[in-house]
Amino acid sequence: MTMNRRTFLGTTVAASATLAAPMVLGAGHGKPRVVVIGGGAGGATAARYIAKDSKGEIDVTLVEPTRKYYTCFFSNLYLGGFKEMDDLGHTYGGLAANGVNVVHDWAIGVDRDTKTVTLAGGSTLKYDKLILSPGIDFVDMSVPGWDITSQNAMPHAYKAGSQTELLKAQLMAMPQGGTFAMVAPPNPYRCPPGPYERISMVAHYLKNNNPTAKILIADPKPKFSKMGLFQEGWSNHYDGMIEWVGEDFGGGNVAVDADAMTLSIDGDVNKVDVCNVIPAMKAGKIADIAGVTDGNWAPVNAVDMSTKADPDVYVLGDASQQGDMPKSGFSANSQAKVCANAVRGALTGSKVFPAKFSNTCWSLIDTNDGVKVGATYEATAEKIAKVDGFISQTGESADVRKATYEESEGWYSGITADMFG
Repeated sequence: MTMNRRTFLGTTVAASATLAAPMVLGAGHGKPRVVVIGGGAGGATAARYIAKDSKGEIDVTLVEPTRKYYTCFFSNLYLGGFKEMDDLGHTYGGLAANGVNVVHDWAIGVDRDTKTVTLAGGSTLKYDKLILSPGIDFVDMSVPGWDITSQNAMPHAYKAGSQTELLKAQLMAMPQGGTFAMVAPPNPYRCPPGPYERISMVAHYLKNNNPTAKILIADPKPKFSKMGLFQEGWSNHYDGMIEWVGEDFGGGNVAVDADAMTLSIDGDVNKVDVCNVIPAMKAGKIADIAGVTDGNWAPVNAVDMSTKADPDVYVLGDASQQGDMPKSGFSANSQAKVCANAVRGALTGSKVFPAKFSNTCWSLIDTNDGVKVGATYEATAEKIAKVDGFISQTGESADVRKATYEESEGWYSGITADMFG
C-alpha cells in the first residue's frame, strides 16, 4: 500500500476506538491524571490520543521544554537543501486546543512512590499514569576525545534544531576539495538508516557546491541498514566521493581531537574540515532518573509499553528496549497509540485492543531517489516481535524511486498532523 497523509491517519482508527465506560481510577481526586514527558513522535501522539479519545475523562499534561519541536526525521533533507528549517518545526497549539495541558519546562525528578514529577521551575505534578518519551542522550567518551562539550566543534546533529543548523553551516563553509568526516554510531541507535541518508545528503550538497570534496566515514559496524541500496546510490550519484571504513578495517578503533580537527582511524590520523560525531546512545536522562532503565535503555512490556520496573510508568520510542522495532519516529508514533489505548482502558474501563505495531523508514539518496524499509510487529510475552517486512530493491526504476520519495512526503504530513493535531 502506498503511504500518504490520508492512509497514514487511517491506520489510527482501530487504535483510537473506545467504548463508553465509567472511570476506574481517580474517584478520590477527580479525573485520573496522566503526565507525559517529552513532546516528540511518542509523547505528543500519546498525549493527543488520550485527551481526544477519553473525551475529557482524563486530565492529560504534556511536559516539553521547547516551544517549537524540530523533527529529527527529515532533518537530513535540510542538510541536502531539500527542506528549510521552518519545514521541520512544529508548535503545540493544536495539542492545547484539543485538551492537553502543555507545560514548557524540564522534568528533573520522578518519585514513583508518591507518583509525582518535579519540574525545573519548582512545581510538582501528580499522576496516576506516567508516560516517558524522552528520546536519546549520548554516552560521553564512547568516541575517545568526544564528549558533549565538543558538540560545537564536532556536531552530532542527532537532536534536530540548532545542531542541525550548525552542521549545515560547517558544511557550507568547507574549503574547496576539503574533507567531511563522520563517526557513525554503534548499535542500537536512533534511526538505523539515518547516518547514511545524511552522507547521501551531504554528498548531494557537495556535488553541487564543492565537487572535489571527499567524505570519510568511520563505522564501528560491519554492515548497516539499507547498505546495498546506499552503496548502489553512492556509486550512481557520487562515484569516488565517499569512503566507508567499516569494523573490519578499523572503523571501530577511532579517536577525535576537536581542537586539532583530526580523526584517527586505527592509528591513521586524518586532518578533516568538518567532523560529524554520532556517539553511542542511551535513553533520555529522565528515564534513568525515574529508575526504569537498565543503565542504557528502559525495558518495557510489549503489550502496552509499560516498564518492567513499574506498571504505572510507560516508556515510548527511542528510549525503550522493546524487541525488534527500530528506534524511529514511525515506531514511536505506533507505540504511542498502543500505549494510549492501554492507559485509557486502565483509567476509564474503555476497550483495549490487541497491540499491533508497524514501522517504515524512508531515505533520500539523491533527487527523487527514495528507498524504504519497513515491517509489521506483534506483542509477545518476551518482546515486540517482527511478523513480516519489506525493503526497496537495488536496480529499481527511476519512477519507482520517485514514487517512494513522494510517499515519504505524504507520510511526513500525516505523522506530524497525527502528533500535533
